[in-house]
Amino acid sequence: MAFNLTHQLGALAGTPIKSGEMTAPSVESSLSVSPPSARMPISMNMNYNTNRNVSPPMSPVLGARRADLSVACKAFAVETVEEEQRTYKEGGIVGEKGKGGVPVFVMMPLDSVTMGNTVNRRKAMRASLQALKSAGVEGIMIDVWWGLVEREAPGAYNWGGYNELLEMAKKVGLKVQAVMSFHQCGGNVGDSVTIPLPQWVVEEVDKDPDLAYTDQWGRRNHEYISLGADTLPVLKGRTPVQCYSDFMRAFRDNFKHLLGDTIVEIQVGMGPAGELRYPSYPEQDGTWRFPGIGAFQCYDKYSLSSLKAAAEAYGKPEWGGTGPTDAGHYNNWPEDTQFFKKEDGGWNTEYGEFFLTWYSQMLLDHGERILSSAKSIFQDTGVKISVKVAGIHWHYGTRSHAPELTAGYYNTRFRDGYLPIAQMLARHNAIFNFTCIEMRDHEQPQDALCAPEKLVNQVALATLAAEVPLAGENALPRYDDYAHEQILKASALSFDQNQEGENREMCAFTYLRMNPELFKAENWGKFVGFVKKMGEGRDSDRCREEVEREAEHFVHVTQPLVQEAAVALTH
Repeated sequence: MAFNLTHQLGALAGTPIKSGEMTAPSVESSLSVSPPSARMPISMNMNYNTNRNVSPPMSPVLGARRADLSVACKAFAVETVEEEQRTYKEGGIVGEKGKGGVPVFVMMPLDSVTMGNTVNRRKAMRASLQALKSAGVEGIMIDVWWGLVEREAPGAYNWGGYNELLEMAKKVGLKVQAVMSFHQCGGNVGDSVTIPLPQWVVEEVDKDPDLAYTDQWGRRNHEYISLGADTLPVLKGRTPVQCYSDFMRAFRDNFKHLLGDTIVEIQVGMGPAGELRYPSYPEQDGTWRFPGIGAFQCYDKYSLSSLKAAAEAYGKPEWGGTGPTDAGHYNNWPEDTQFFKKEDGGWNTEYGEFFLTWYSQMLLDHGERILSSAKSIFQDTGVKISVKVAGIHWHYGTRSHAPELTAGYYNTRFRDGYLPIAQMLARHNAIFNFTCIEMRDHEQPQDALCAPEKLVNQVALATLAAEVPLAGENALPRYDDYAHEQILKASALSFDQNQEGENREMCAFTYLRMNPELFKAENWGKFVGFVKKMGEGRDSDRCREEVEREAEHFVHVTQPLVQEAAVALTH
């Protein structure tokens, strides 16, 4: 349904988002977010509860399933189907006749490149890529692991298997979204392989544990270097941001012949799971379980130093010693805690606004630093830059949105936390990549007030206001038509128009993921139909039944090959 844009974007932060409706900031308005350093102003424009006296926090610091290629099917070569040449661009794909549509990419297995820097199961990989191409898939997404490429020594890059894998994609005719994966793989539920950070980085963290994200109980998280150390020369004389920049520059120089042609997008990893967020809900060792609220991750000495400076600049030095100590534990619910509860919660006080502004701005500054570097490195190469943001949909229906707050997204009933992210990405012409596109509200636990559809709508409106392209991913593996229909609906952005009044679709969708389940006959048929429907676009004059008949014909022709792929598993 098309809504009036002015109505949609007219309510800025400070107006409650009532149950069942969605509001977003206006295009003309900008959310005032103060920096976390000594530049933080003495006063803020706040909408908080002044009736409760909040004691300063005094507690001291105590010291998605992604299948791997080792179980991927042994697919087989199939003749690729000639298809209309398309251009990957903002707002979708445009064919020779200007037809719209959303290109579909497929995530590759985690261990597509082995720890020995070779392509894992070359024959199966080559045949699987050909099968994807024949289905009309636009391209693939590949994790380029920091822990593999620069594993041995600083500045010593081994592109090994990536050279071969990207050449395979080029030969087949698939585009590539390359993820600069600066995080650790492994340790969470569903992780099938373990790829740590580079050995020399691990050694530095062992010597200085405060390089790891830390919670208020002293638990360290080693998935990603703490953003508090971004600008400090703590990694063999280089800052973490310099290390990320040098890695991206080396990637550009090594693959310059493929940039803009085969490699069309660089997704820059900015945190755990490659997402711009804090590791607030770690599944390792059962620390966090869905739908817990998570925990703030700012208790390393570098982050606390920034908090101290911000509190002093704000005129409340007693707030700078620690974060909230009444925010509960990882698996609490909002109403279990003093800080996140609905009535008189600390989040809606002067102290709460001060802390959450600092915490979220630290994350935005982290993204700004890395994006500035990525933009300069890949300028004039023909590739697009993207950033992935997590779809934290549980407890979305509460006032405080606690799980989003602990992850670094200052999104509450009174404040839009995604507009500042979208505006930051817009400054660097980057794509806003968002997850949980396949989910429907009613499929999730309603006692946890999950609302993925409302969350996706809010993010879409934020990207519209900031004039930044939106791309999507499914958060969990789904092969059913019901999930496909939801992706089609969400990717169409049917309420969304640009300033010229033209409809705007998602610029791309990345499908989780290539594995044996995808090649099962019943799943493959549904997937082919889904890809064709996505390519048609919402403004296609062809009826849905005609598209489905074409998909059925393709599935029938390739059925013997797909059946062989489904059973030809290798271990």
